[in-house]
Amino acid sequence: MGNTKTYKGVIDYSNKEAYIVCDRIFKTIKIKKSNFNFIHDDEVEFEILSRKRQGYILANIISLVKRKKTQFIGIIQKTKNFAFVVIEDKKIKTDFFIPSDNIGEANDGDKVLVELLEWKKQDLSPIGKIVKVFGEPGNHQTELNSIIAENEITIEFSDEVKEYAKNISEKIDQKEIKLRRDFREINTFTIDPVDAKDFDDALSFQKVDENNYEIGVHIADVSYYVKPSTILDKEAYNRATSIYLVDRVIPMLPEKLSNKVCSLRPNEDKLTFSAVFNFNKNAEIKNSWFGRTIIRSKKRFTYQEAQEIIETKKNIISKKNSLTGKEYKVDQSIVDAIIILDDIAKKTRSKREKNGAINFNRTEVGFLLDKEKNPKEIYFKKSEDSNKLIEEFMLIANKKVAEVFNEIKTQKHIYRVHDLPDKEKLKSLKHIVKSFGYNLDLTSSKGISKSLNKLLFQVKGKEEQNLIESLALRSMSKAEYSTINIGHYGLAFTNYTHFTSPIRRYPDILVHRLLEQIQKKDFGKLDKNLQKKAIYCSEQEMVAAKAERDSIKFMQIKFMQDKIGETFSGIISGVSDWGIYVEIEENKCEGMVYIKDIEDDKYYYSEQQQAILGKKTNKKYTLGDKINIEVKKADLVKKHLDFIII
Repeated sequence: MGNTKTYKGVIDYSNKEAYIVCDRIFKTIKIKKSNFNFIHDDEVEFEILSRKRQGYILANIISLVKRKKTQFIGIIQKTKNFAFVVIEDKKIKTDFFIPSDNIGEANDGDKVLVELLEWKKQDLSPIGKIVKVFGEPGNHQTELNSIIAENEITIEFSDEVKEYAKNISEKIDQKEIKLRRDFREINTFTIDPVDAKDFDDALSFQKVDENNYEIGVHIADVSYYVKPSTILDKEAYNRATSIYLVDRVIPMLPEKLSNKVCSLRPNEDKLTFSAVFNFNKNAEIKNSWFGRTIIRSKKRFTYQEAQEIIETKKNIISKKNSLTGKEYKVDQSIVDAIIILDDIAKKTRSKREKNGAINFNRTEVGFLLDKEKNPKEIYFKKSEDSNKLIEEFMLIANKKVAEVFNEIKTQKHIYRVHDLPDKEKLKSLKHIVKSFGYNLDLTSSKGISKSLNKLLFQVKGKEEQNLIESLALRSMSKAEYSTINIGHYGLAFTNYTHFTSPIRRYPDILVHRLLEQIQKKDFGKLDKNLQKKAIYCSEQEMVAAKAERDSIKFMQIKFMQDKIGETFSGIISGVSDWGIYVEIEENKCEGMVYIKDIEDDKYYYSEQQQAILGKKTNKKYTLGDKINIEVKKADLVKKHLDFIII
């Protein structure tokens, strides 16, 4: 190319046009029309053709640097001698040509996984090969398996990993016990969801005197079993996180470890890594201790059981809340412990919020499934005092471990960081909430957090609560892992990390190893690739979150399939130039009313007002409006709900 200056960037097909995103150029970069042999998210090398165009720069792609993906989900359309695959992802602007030899066992109309083999410059479509057949579109297993494949999630563990895990002994060596602080005689218990199998945290409690308590946060010592550079460690790192789909869990570790060896099951000796704190009655920490321990949980509680103790202050668990379905008594010493722990948790939570921690209580949906894994009911997950109790002590442990890291300035560590909110999104939020009669103070970062908390408190129980909480959440930056400690804005912590869930999060394993090395003053062995690993774990976390969202969306649409023609009350949750998004109040299922389906006027989109407006009537539909809708269509293949206004 001679002396022509070249750049690297990423293809973006998110709009109708094709663009390149380049962190060295801050203007809009459009792609020359002859350069369309590339796919969304491909990394390319390009040159600038013109700087004179109004509003944008025109670029010519020179070469492909790296494809982000080579496998895609789509529907196969067969002819006599060849086939095409129509890709599901709307950002992929091409079909795939499949020669007859590459079709395999796929039938016409099947949902498939296609691999891109080559895409010559002169060809309109890339050549592909069918590598997996999922089956009939809309079928439960077809759609869930395609979500897993689309997000490049590995389900099965290799035989080598299974064999390695199989050979891990469940027996604890007596020599190892002698090296650890022994908590087996101290009141220790777990509090988890009803369906939990991997118990990775437990709390211990004992009185020091009338005004002081020793509270232990005991975390499964996964790093004792998962040694660096082993095949098990490499597998855990590749997965980086457990993934919780509606109908299944895809674990980070094999079941032998996640549900048995590491899981803090009741009445079993378990190895733990612990953060132990001395609290006074005012919820002030007087001293801290970190180290390897051994525990024996006395009791496994569900959140519902612990909640009953908090509410009644009694040692009786009713039949209604009991995990076994039978009424039973709890040892009074454990009841007393839970009540005191709840009190301390509430006091520390109050302090956090006064310091600027943002109190999001976003409504999460859950599904009751029948034997065929079909959703028979949607319910809202409640975050009650028992949930908040566990959450608070996990936050304390994570914060205090990060403070230990922060004292060692000469070494890199992994932090959980959260940047300041996006200013433009906050301005937009301020504009939207103003229409509901609320205000946001954007003058300072501390002012923002206080103002956001006030807003979240004001909308509690109101019709617009879920909408405003969603919009506020979208204005936030995404939390991520990094060796560069910028603090955690949402929690109002200067130092924060993830220490408390090593069964399901790989960064927590790294944190355990780092903490051990600090304690042993063994700095020579510190991982030199920590930032690379932090970035990778953040990326995998986003992949997991997307897969989880996709599975929830699918189940919501499946739930609505037999409700075509039924009417519901909903709130407008989004507005675009093609229609309005409406969230049904009673089940949080979201669908769209297309502009073309509103027949009483011709409507147009007003970005400034975040509304659609009728040209003749000037009728207005905007964010937060309460409207009645009828379910028009529930498309499992396109994963889309269509509504009409009634």
